[in-house]
Amino acid sequence: MAEIIDGKKISQQIKDELKDKVEALKANGKTGALAVIQVGEDPASSVYVRNKKNACAYIGIESLAYELPEETSEEALLKLIGELNEKEQVKGILVQLPLPNHICEDKIIQAISLKKDVDGFHPQSVGAMTIGEPGFLSCTPAGVIQLLKRSNVEISGKHCVVIGRSNIVGKPMALLMLRENATVTVTHSRTQNLKEICRQADILIVAMGKPRFIGAEYVKEGAVVIDVGIHRDENNKLCGDVKYEEVQQVASAITPVPGGVGPMTIAMLMSNCVQSIEEE
Repeated sequence: MAEIIDGKKISQQIKDELKDKVEALKANGKTGALAVIQVGEDPASSVYVRNKKNACAYIGIESLAYELPEETSEEALLKLIGELNEKEQVKGILVQLPLPNHICEDKIIQAISLKKDVDGFHPQSVGAMTIGEPGFLSCTPAGVIQLLKRSNVEISGKHCVVIGRSNIVGKPMALLMLRENATVTVTHSRTQNLKEICRQADILIVAMGKPRFIGAEYVKEGAVVIDVGIHRDENNKLCGDVKYEEVQQVASAITPVPGGVGPMTIAMLMSNCVQSIEEE
Protein backbone atom coordinates (compact mmCIF):
# COMPACT_ATOMS: atom_id res chain seq x y z
CA MET A 1 0.00 0.00 0.00
CA ALA A 2 1.40 3.38 -1.05
CA GLU A 3 2.47 6.08 1.36
CA ILE A 4 0.16 9.10 0.99
CA ILE A 5 2.00 12.32 0.12
CA ASP A 6 0.12 14.91 2.17
CA GLY A 7 0.01 18.19 0.25
CA LYS A 8 -2.03 19.92 2.95
CA LYS A 9 0.62 19.21 5.58
CA ILE A 10 3.58 20.15 3.36
CA SER A 11 1.90 23.33 2.10
CA GLN A 12 1.23 24.31 5.72
CA GLN A 13 4.95 23.88 6.53
CA ILE A 14 5.83 26.16 3.59
CA LYS A 15 3.25 28.80 4.60
CA ASP A 16 4.56 28.78 8.19
CA GLU A 17 8.12 29.33 6.88
CA LEU A 18 6.85 32.18 4.67
CA LYS A 19 4.94 33.74 7.58
CA ASP A 20 8.21 34.00 9.55
CA LYS A 21 9.95 35.45 6.50
CA VAL A 22 7.21 38.09 6.01
CA GLU A 23 7.53 39.15 9.67
CA ALA A 24 11.29 39.56 9.22
CA LEU A 25 10.77 41.58 6.01
CA LYS A 26 8.23 43.84 7.75
CA ALA A 27 10.73 44.44 10.56
CA ASN A 28 13.10 45.74 7.85
CA GLY A 29 10.39 47.97 6.36
CA LYS A 30 9.67 45.71 3.38
CA THR A 31 6.00 45.09 2.58
CA GLY A 32 3.93 44.43 -0.51
CA ALA A 33 0.52 43.43 -1.83
CA LEU A 34 -0.74 40.80 -4.27
CA ALA A 35 -3.34 42.08 -6.76
CA VAL A 36 -5.80 39.34 -7.77
CA ILE A 37 -7.97 40.00 -10.82
CA GLN A 38 -10.99 37.85 -11.64
CA VAL A 39 -13.13 38.47 -14.71
CA GLY A 40 -16.61 36.91 -14.50
CA GLU A 41 -18.00 34.59 -11.86
CA ASP A 42 -16.76 31.11 -12.76
CA PRO A 43 -17.46 29.11 -9.54
CA ALA A 44 -14.14 27.19 -9.61
CA SER A 45 -12.21 30.44 -10.17
CA SER A 46 -14.05 32.06 -7.26
CA VAL A 47 -12.94 29.21 -4.96
CA TYR A 48 -9.30 29.54 -6.11
CA VAL A 49 -9.37 33.32 -5.67
CA ARG A 50 -10.80 32.96 -2.14
CA ASN A 51 -8.08 30.43 -1.25
CA LYS A 52 -5.39 32.79 -2.54
CA LYS A 53 -6.75 35.69 -0.46
CA ASN A 54 -6.87 33.46 2.64
CA ALA A 55 -3.28 32.36 2.06
CA CYS A 56 -2.16 36.01 1.79
CA ALA A 57 -3.91 36.82 5.06
CA TYR A 58 -2.28 33.81 6.74
CA ILE A 59 1.31 34.65 5.79
CA GLY A 60 0.75 38.37 6.45
CA ILE A 61 0.73 40.05 3.05
CA GLU A 62 -2.01 42.33 1.76
CA SER A 63 -4.25 41.17 -1.08
CA LEU A 64 -6.16 43.51 -3.37
CA ALA A 65 -9.21 42.02 -5.09
CA TYR A 66 -10.41 43.23 -8.48
CA GLU A 67 -13.65 41.39 -9.34
CA LEU A 68 -14.67 42.49 -12.81
CA PRO A 69 -17.87 41.66 -14.72
CA GLU A 70 -17.82 39.03 -17.48
CA GLU A 71 -18.31 41.69 -20.18
CA THR A 72 -15.15 43.64 -19.19
CA SER A 73 -13.27 44.53 -22.39
CA GLU A 74 -9.71 43.42 -23.11
CA GLU A 75 -8.75 47.09 -23.31
CA ALA A 76 -10.13 47.81 -19.81
CA LEU A 77 -8.30 44.80 -18.37
CA LEU A 78 -5.01 45.85 -20.01
CA LYS A 79 -5.49 49.38 -18.61
CA LEU A 80 -5.94 47.99 -15.07
CA ILE A 81 -2.81 45.81 -15.42
CA GLY A 82 -0.88 48.87 -16.63
CA GLU A 83 -1.96 50.82 -13.53
CA LEU A 84 -1.03 47.94 -11.21
CA ASN A 85 2.38 47.61 -12.91
CA GLU A 86 3.02 51.22 -11.85
CA LYS A 87 1.81 50.84 -8.24
CA GLU A 88 4.84 50.46 -6.01
CA GLN A 89 3.01 48.64 -3.20
CA VAL A 90 1.77 45.96 -5.64
CA LYS A 91 4.55 43.38 -5.81
CA GLY A 92 2.57 40.63 -7.55
CA ILE A 93 -0.22 40.59 -10.15
CA LEU A 94 -2.33 37.52 -10.74
CA VAL A 95 -5.05 37.26 -13.38
CA GLN A 96 -7.24 34.23 -12.65
CA LEU A 97 -7.57 31.96 -15.70
CA PRO A 98 -9.55 31.03 -17.72
CA LEU A 99 -10.63 34.41 -19.05
CA PRO A 100 -13.84 35.01 -21.06
CA ASN A 101 -13.46 34.12 -24.76
CA HIS A 102 -13.34 37.73 -25.97
CA ILE A 103 -10.09 38.36 -24.05
CA CYS A 104 -6.74 37.05 -25.36
CA GLU A 105 -5.00 35.27 -22.47
CA ASP A 106 -1.53 35.54 -24.07
CA LYS A 107 -1.87 39.32 -24.45
CA ILE A 108 -2.93 39.66 -20.80
CA ILE A 109 -0.09 37.44 -19.48
CA GLN A 110 2.47 39.41 -21.49
CA ALA A 111 1.13 42.74 -20.20
CA ILE A 112 2.07 41.88 -16.60
CA SER A 113 5.43 43.33 -15.53
CA LEU A 114 8.10 40.62 -15.39
CA LYS A 115 8.94 41.69 -11.81
CA LYS A 116 5.30 41.09 -10.76
CA ASP A 117 4.64 37.86 -12.70
CA VAL A 118 4.11 35.71 -9.60
CA ASP A 119 2.27 33.03 -11.63
CA GLY A 120 5.46 32.48 -13.66
CA PHE A 121 3.49 32.48 -16.94
CA HIS A 122 5.23 35.34 -18.79
CA PRO A 123 7.27 34.07 -21.79
CA GLN A 124 10.41 35.64 -20.29
CA SER A 125 9.83 33.88 -16.96
CA VAL A 126 9.44 30.60 -18.84
CA GLY A 127 12.59 31.34 -20.85
CA ALA A 128 14.57 32.06 -17.68
CA MET A 129 13.41 28.75 -16.19
CA THR A 130 14.41 26.91 -19.38
CA ILE A 131 18.03 28.06 -19.15
CA GLY A 132 18.22 28.00 -15.34
CA GLU A 133 18.27 31.78 -14.82
CA PRO A 134 16.65 33.27 -11.69
CA GLY A 135 12.95 34.12 -11.98
CA PHE A 136 9.49 33.10 -10.90
CA LEU A 137 8.67 29.41 -11.40
CA SER A 138 5.24 28.13 -12.47
CA CYS A 139 3.47 27.42 -9.19
CA THR A 140 2.06 23.93 -9.79
CA PRO A 141 5.29 22.34 -11.13
CA ALA A 142 7.33 24.09 -8.41
CA GLY A 143 4.86 22.69 -5.86
CA VAL A 144 5.35 19.15 -7.22
CA ILE A 145 9.13 19.50 -6.78
CA GLN A 146 8.62 20.55 -3.15
CA LEU A 147 6.21 17.65 -2.54
CA LEU A 148 8.82 15.18 -3.79
CA LYS A 149 11.77 16.75 -1.94
CA ARG A 150 9.94 17.17 1.38
CA SER A 151 8.70 13.56 1.13
CA ASN A 152 12.31 12.40 0.67
CA VAL A 153 11.70 11.07 -2.84
CA GLU A 154 15.00 10.78 -4.70
CA ILE A 155 14.72 12.61 -8.05
CA SER A 156 18.30 12.64 -9.34
CA GLY A 157 18.98 9.83 -11.80
CA LYS A 158 15.37 8.60 -11.78
CA HIS A 159 13.19 8.16 -14.86
CA CYS A 160 10.28 10.60 -14.73
CA VAL A 161 7.35 10.32 -17.14
CA VAL A 162 5.13 13.40 -17.47
CA ILE A 163 1.70 12.90 -19.05
CA GLY A 164 0.63 16.23 -20.54
CA ARG A 165 2.39 19.05 -22.38
CA SER A 166 0.47 22.18 -21.36
CA ASN A 167 2.32 25.46 -20.90
CA ILE A 168 1.08 25.70 -17.31
CA VAL A 169 2.01 22.21 -16.05
CA GLY A 170 3.43 19.64 -18.49
CA LYS A 171 6.24 21.59 -20.15
CA PRO A 172 7.52 23.45 -17.06
CA MET A 173 7.20 20.23 -15.03
CA ALA A 174 9.52 18.41 -17.45
CA LEU A 175 12.04 21.28 -17.31
CA LEU A 176 12.07 21.40 -13.50
CA MET A 177 12.54 17.62 -13.26
CA LEU A 178 15.45 17.92 -15.70
CA ARG A 179 16.91 20.64 -13.50
CA GLU A 180 16.76 18.13 -10.61
CA ASN A 181 18.75 15.63 -12.76
CA ALA A 182 15.89 13.28 -13.59
CA THR A 183 15.73 11.61 -17.00
CA VAL A 184 12.47 12.91 -18.43
CA THR A 185 9.99 11.55 -20.98
CA VAL A 186 7.05 13.77 -21.95
CA THR A 187 3.93 12.01 -23.24
CA HIS A 188 0.68 13.46 -24.60
CA SER A 189 -2.50 12.74 -26.55
CA ARG A 190 -0.57 11.61 -29.66
CA THR A 191 1.85 9.33 -27.81
CA GLN A 192 1.81 5.73 -28.96
CA ASN A 193 2.30 2.91 -26.43
CA LEU A 194 1.43 5.23 -23.53
CA LYS A 195 0.91 2.34 -21.12
CA GLU A 196 4.33 0.81 -21.84
CA ILE A 197 6.10 4.18 -21.47
CA CYS A 198 4.32 4.97 -18.18
CA ARG A 199 5.29 1.56 -16.80
CA GLN A 200 8.96 2.53 -17.14
CA ALA A 201 8.56 5.52 -14.82
CA ASP A 202 10.11 5.70 -11.36
CA ILE A 203 8.12 8.94 -10.93
CA LEU A 204 4.86 9.32 -12.89
CA ILE A 205 3.40 12.84 -13.04
CA VAL A 206 -0.12 12.87 -14.47
CA ALA A 207 -1.47 16.16 -15.85
CA MET A 208 -3.66 15.00 -18.73
CA GLY A 209 -7.04 16.43 -17.75
CA LYS A 210 -9.00 13.17 -18.00
CA PRO A 211 -10.81 12.02 -14.86
CA ARG A 212 -9.68 8.67 -13.42
CA PHE A 213 -7.90 7.65 -16.64
CA ILE A 214 -4.68 6.17 -15.24
CA GLY A 215 -5.18 2.77 -13.62
CA ALA A 216 -2.78 0.29 -12.03
CA GLU A 217 -1.83 -1.16 -15.43
CA TYR A 218 -0.01 2.13 -16.24
CA VAL A 219 2.13 2.05 -13.10
CA LYS A 220 5.33 0.16 -12.35
CA GLU A 221 5.42 -1.60 -8.98
CA GLY A 222 6.94 0.83 -6.44
CA ALA A 223 6.67 3.97 -8.61
CA VAL A 224 5.83 7.38 -7.12
CA VAL A 225 2.62 8.81 -8.63
CA ILE A 226 1.77 12.53 -8.61
CA ASP A 227 -1.78 13.35 -9.71
CA VAL A 228 -2.16 16.95 -10.93
CA GLY A 229 -5.72 16.51 -12.29
CA ILE A 230 -8.80 17.86 -10.56
CA HIS A 231 -12.36 17.11 -11.66
CA ARG A 232 -15.82 16.52 -10.28
CA ASP A 233 -17.20 13.05 -10.87
CA GLU A 234 -20.81 12.01 -11.55
CA ASN A 235 -21.53 12.26 -7.79
CA ASN A 236 -20.00 15.77 -7.66
CA LYS A 237 -17.02 14.44 -5.69
CA LEU A 238 -13.52 15.70 -6.42
CA CYS A 239 -11.22 13.27 -8.19
CA GLY A 240 -7.98 13.34 -10.15
CA ASP A 241 -6.62 11.88 -13.40
CA VAL A 242 -5.60 8.70 -11.52
CA LYS A 243 -7.76 5.82 -10.25
CA TYR A 244 -6.54 6.46 -6.72
CA GLU A 245 -7.70 3.33 -4.86
CA GLU A 246 -6.39 1.05 -7.63
CA VAL A 247 -3.02 2.76 -8.14
CA GLN A 248 -2.47 2.99 -4.38
CA GLN A 249 -2.05 -0.81 -4.38
CA VAL A 250 1.02 -0.74 -6.68
CA ALA A 251 2.69 2.66 -6.11
CA SER A 252 5.19 3.30 -3.30
CA ALA A 253 3.82 6.84 -2.78
CA ILE A 254 0.88 8.76 -4.21
CA THR A 255 -0.81 12.18 -3.94
CA PRO A 256 -4.54 12.24 -3.13
CA VAL A 257 -7.11 14.49 -4.81
CA PRO A 258 -8.06 16.71 -3.08
CA GLY A 259 -5.23 17.43 -0.63
CA GLY A 260 -2.22 16.65 -2.82
CA VAL A 261 -0.93 19.03 -5.48
CA GLY A 262 -3.72 21.65 -5.10
CA PRO A 263 -2.63 23.21 -1.79
CA MET A 264 0.98 23.27 -3.04
CA THR A 265 0.09 25.50 -6.00
CA ILE A 266 -1.13 28.19 -3.61
CA ALA A 267 1.85 27.72 -1.26
CA MET A 268 4.26 28.27 -4.18
CA LEU A 269 2.29 31.33 -5.33
CA MET A 270 2.83 32.73 -1.83
CA SER A 271 6.52 31.83 -2.10
CA ASN A 272 6.76 33.81 -5.36
CA CYS A 273 4.97 36.77 -3.72
CA VAL A 274 7.44 36.79 -0.84
CA GLN A 275 10.33 36.52 -3.32
CA SER A 276 8.99 39.62 -5.17
CA ILE A 277 8.90 41.58 -1.87
CA GLU A 278 12.43 40.43 -0.98
CA GLU A 279 13.83 41.51 -4.34
CA GLU A 280 12.56 45.08 -4.15
